[in-house]
Order: sequence, then C-alpha cells, then structure tokens
Amino acid sequence: MTQPTPVARFYRVIDQARPPQRADRSAAGTLPTRASRYCDAVTAAAGFGWWVFPPMDVSLLWDGEQVYWTWDGADRWLPLDSALFPHLRDRFDAAAPAFLHGAAPPFLTALPEPGTVQVWTGLFARTAPGWSLLVRPPANLFLSSGFTAYEGIVETDRWFGPLFTNIRLTRTGSAVRLHADRPLLQAQPLPRAAYDEATLGAMTLVGEPAAFTAEDWTDYGRSIATPAADPDRPFGRYATEARRRRKSGCPFAA
Repeated sequence: MTQPTPVARFYRVIDQARPPQRADRSAAGTLPTRASRYCDAVTAAAGFGWWVFPPMDVSLLWDGEQVYWTWDGADRWLPLDSALFPHLRDRFDAAAPAFLHGAAPPFLTALPEPGTVQVWTGLFARTAPGWSLLVRPPANLFLSSGFTAYEGIVETDRWFGPLFTNIRLTRTGSAVRLHADRPLLQAQPLPRAAYDEATLGAMTLVGEPAAFTAEDWTDYGRSIATPAADPDRPFGRYATEARRRRKSGCPFAA
C-alpha cells in the first residue's frame, strides 16, 4: 500500500536537537481537568501541530541595551551579536557541498529591535506543495516567563531553510532560560488557501439578530438553548460529539 506523502518533513542539522513531537492535547498535562475532559475547542488547539524545542539549554540576559548569552559549562556571559551553535561549523561543512562551506545558520542572532533575539531550533523544514507552516508559541501551554514569541507563516513548500522563531525579552537585569526539554514553538500545517486574499476577503456580517435566518435560530437552539434546558444533559456534549466525528473520519457526522 502506497504511503501518503507527509505534509511536513523536518531535517535535523544539530545532532543534539530534540526531534519535533506531536503536540499534546492536554498541553503536557497543564490544562485544568475540566478543560481536558469537556472543552474540545481548547484541547484541539493544544494538539494541533508539532512541538519544536531549543537544541540546548541557553540563558539570555538583556540589560536594556545589549543582549548577553551563556550556556551550561560557560564561565561568563557573552555579548550577543550572532552566534553559531557550539562546534557546529565543522560538522556542517563535513556534510554540506563545498559551495556551502561556512554557511551554517547561526543559533542565536540579536535583532535590531531592542531585546529581540532570533533562535534557531537546529532543524530545517519542508512541506508538501500548497502547504505552509504557522510558527507560533505553544498553544495553551504556559511554561516560560520573561519572553514572548512572535508568530509567522512560512511557505516551506517554496522556501527551504532553518526553522527559527523570534522572541522578545520582556524583562531586564534577570536571566531568561530556554530549556531543551520544553517546547519553544508549535509548528502548525496550513493550506495556503486558508490565508490567501480570496479566502480572507470572503467574510460577511449579519448585523443584527432580526436578520438571522430560520436555520440560524434552529442551529442556535440545537447548540445552546435546548441542551441548557435539559437538567439531565451530560457534561461535555460538544467535546463528545467532536471526538466521535474525528473517529468516524466524517466532519459532518451527527
């Protein structure tokens, strides 16, 4: 039986980099129990995509002007401009063709915006034709403080290169640590049609309840009013039905 083409393929360039991991619907067990059991909207978002990790433990320090970095075993803080992952240059050049010798991507780069750092995960990424990757902070997983991560959509079916994220340090004078065993970002597959202008322009507004159709009112009653009036209704009805639809493979299953 022919295997389907993967929608995403990750390439490990830094040996120590942890492989991407399917994102967990319980957000690594951090979601409240009630959310995990009854809120399919939250768990579906948490489990959509793959977690991607930093390739090593690293600490960053911003004094308001300059960003510094260090790692376990280093004896001092180093001012950050652009830094290669330790010992990567020789390993990269040994694998790359001659015309790419010296072209290993930097691990950390201080960007012109104050307190902003580009962090490479040690991975490259490629997607199937017509698919992109949304690179964003892990959904519904709140493990880190001291920085925020930007979101970006990369057309990885057309552009092949390092999978990185840009973070903005939000405090000064106190070290911010990135952990190799904690997700730094979540990579989510998006069909390009989902965010093109034709799709995003195809939005309308129903401006008042008087303009609702009979179908709209019927659907509202089925979703909200009728279940709310049933004193014996089960908890998590939406979550139960959503799980059943996923198992059946039919998005329109009742």
